[in-house]
Amino acid sequence: MKKTIMQWLLLPLIFVACKTPQVRNGSNPAQSFLPMQIGNYWKMDARNYTEVQDTVRIDGRLYYKFYSLTGGDAVSTAYLRIDENNRLMESWPEANGKEYTRAQFNSKVGESFFTLNDRTANDYKVTVTEKSDNKITFSFDMVYHEKMKGQPHQVSYIKGSGLDDQWKSIKIDGKIIK
Repeated sequence: MKKTIMQWLLLPLIFVACKTPQVRNGSNPAQSFLPMQIGNYWKMDARNYTEVQDTVRIDGRLYYKFYSLTGGDAVSTAYLRIDENNRLMESWPEANGKEYTRAQFNSKVGESFFTLNDRTANDYKVTVTEKSDNKITFSFDMVYHEKMKGQPHQVSYIKGSGLDDQWKSIKIDGKIIK
């Protein structure tokens, strides 16, 4: 009888443990160019930051909810995941079947890909311009946009800490790393 009661008490704990999201690329965030775990954050100050707040399933895939505040009043939310090919993918709960490729971390210098691969004005051609063991830089060019093509911007990621920016404080995997 005691064994049966214990099994019923432990069953919900086992279910919760199985549903807890795991950090992508194994349990070591230092191996990822964008560590994803609820509680991670990147801060300039109280009015400018990004934090991982939650997870959500979109088309059956686990995405992390990145919430950003800029200037104290501009809010944005991105749903990101790193897929089995080490690509940083974005989607939205209301965008069934659509994904946007933000980065391909396995790419080599000079390799290119398209964010949407649909040749629309919002489809960026992305080229890896720099890569080392610890940093990767992508150049984004709106090659199908009449007025924006030829005006690329760059985005860099640092292994173990994420987006390369002027962050004053970074928390990864429960530890303040900066």
